[in-house]
Amino acid sequence: MSKSALEIQLQTLPHQPGVYQYFNDEGIIIYVGKAKDLKKRVSSYFTKTHENGKTRVLVKKIASIKHIVVDTETDALLLENNLIKKYQPRYNVMLKDDKSYPWICIKKERFPRVFSTRRVIKDGSEYFGPYTSMKTVSTLLDLIKGLYHLRNCNYDLAEDKIVNGKYSVCLEYHLGNCKGACEGFETEDAYNESIKAIKEILKGNFKDSLSQFKIQMKQCSEHMHFEEAQKIKEKIEVLENYQSKSTIVNPKISNVDVFSIMSDESYAYVNFLQLSYGSIIRSHTLEIKKKLEETDQELLELAIIEIRQRFHSNSKEIYVPFQVQVGDNLKVTIPKLGDKKHILDLSLRNAKYYRMERFKQIKITDPDRHVNRIMAQMKTDLRLPAEPRHIECFDNSNIQGTNPVAACVVFKNGKPSKKDYRHFNIKTVEGPNDFASMEEVVYRRYKRLLDENQPLPQLVIIDGGKGQLSSALKILDTLNLRGKIAIIGIAKRLEELFYPNDPIPLYLDKKSETLKIIQQLRNEAHRFGIEHHRNRRSKSALNTELETISGIGDKTVVDLLKHFKSAKRIANAKLDELEVVVGISRAKKVYNFYHNQ
Repeated sequence: MSKSALEIQLQTLPHQPGVYQYFNDEGIIIYVGKAKDLKKRVSSYFTKTHENGKTRVLVKKIASIKHIVVDTETDALLLENNLIKKYQPRYNVMLKDDKSYPWICIKKERFPRVFSTRRVIKDGSEYFGPYTSMKTVSTLLDLIKGLYHLRNCNYDLAEDKIVNGKYSVCLEYHLGNCKGACEGFETEDAYNESIKAIKEILKGNFKDSLSQFKIQMKQCSEHMHFEEAQKIKEKIEVLENYQSKSTIVNPKISNVDVFSIMSDESYAYVNFLQLSYGSIIRSHTLEIKKKLEETDQELLELAIIEIRQRFHSNSKEIYVPFQVQVGDNLKVTIPKLGDKKHILDLSLRNAKYYRMERFKQIKITDPDRHVNRIMAQMKTDLRLPAEPRHIECFDNSNIQGTNPVAACVVFKNGKPSKKDYRHFNIKTVEGPNDFASMEEVVYRRYKRLLDENQPLPQLVIIDGGKGQLSSALKILDTLNLRGKIAIIGIAKRLEELFYPNDPIPLYLDKKSETLKIIQQLRNEAHRFGIEHHRNRRSKSALNTELETISGIGDKTVVDLLKHFKSAKRIANAKLDELEVVVGISRAKKVYNFYHNQ
């Protein structure tokens, strides 16, 4: 389709809610989106400048557009979700979750069986779930088995077959796990009462079962059936124990879905908590791979529709951190305080933990993706023009004005590159002058890199406040590197980040990975500089002591240190040992110096 034809199509789009589909010149669907107003939304792709490179590429590849008008925005959301799952367009978000989940099935038959399955068959049976963990399913089935005597055979217990005595009771009956429905020892009505109670437990309602058991226990006690009463008491304890382990939020909060979102440059993580009768009965986190410039609102709306479909949720109310458009039939609540806010915070914490676990897994299985994510995050957090793959950090070390030195540490792809570390002995500055020292080392470092055509860093960090940053900046101007290298200063106490020509510092989240890497750089530079400073002080003190001996020159000092390795060993050496190294005359001078003292 020619460009003019595409423009005509844009002009004729309706101002109605609906779903639009973009096709490339090969007729392949490359993007599906939903809109409250099709004309405004689709036109925005062609009229505004997109910062995201992927969006610009998408727009260039659009050859034709199709649209479907629907009645409401909810219908648009549902249709968009179904089309994305069906066609998997290249530029749409990817829901990274395709595994099958377990269900608990109550089979449609006389004397229904209760069992776990991963296949949902439309035969009239009731399915509860899906559950995100098989462990949860096993725990529930064990609980049900302990409370109610259900059959686990797969016989067809038709009434005529039982009357004709086709079946006989098995070992399960003799063990007390089944009441023998196959021989007519249990009525269908009594069995169905147990099934009815089990359905309530699977919905999260323990109240009815507990009250029923308590009535039965009281009746047994009144009729002196104490053994039977004790068995029922044990069942009550099992049920109460299970109930106490589930997260009780507030008995007044019932049948509510809670959603929260945590996102970074490439991925979003949406957590879903389902509440029933005041307790959490389900938790699930969905990982979404971003493709374009999707906002958290767009991603959360898509995730809400997908998760509610997947888990067959019929809740009429949802709790979310911000306003979302998910239709008129669903009440949207944005909690601000109290138990509702507490449960939303709990959901967000689950999303954060899931994200941290995924990072740890990725760090092991796909280190490149981990590095790429960190670099992209640092670029965003520090407002840099490029990813800081190569970072250098400078630190001055002078104690009481003696032996001033500086250190430069290098990180590549977020990791220390120790072979590139450099020490600097301050040569042109007298006394403790941090600003002048910083100017000297920054000049020497980058003058050398330029002279040797070595790659320059994308980011330079100066350990110090505005003064040291200004000194380093002056040198970058001198070397004509201003604008070619990003530079920031970090103040020691409050972790303030200073930028050139900006009086207001940047404060990063104390838990952010970007700040942790900057702190690691700063600490490494400090350690490396102090280590060199100590070595220089030790050497200086040692040389000064030996050189004060009358008649002992530099060559003699070097010969003695080469042989004895330390001043302490020289001081403790015997006369004949010294004589072997420097001769009788100088040996006596050294020996007398230490022993007369």
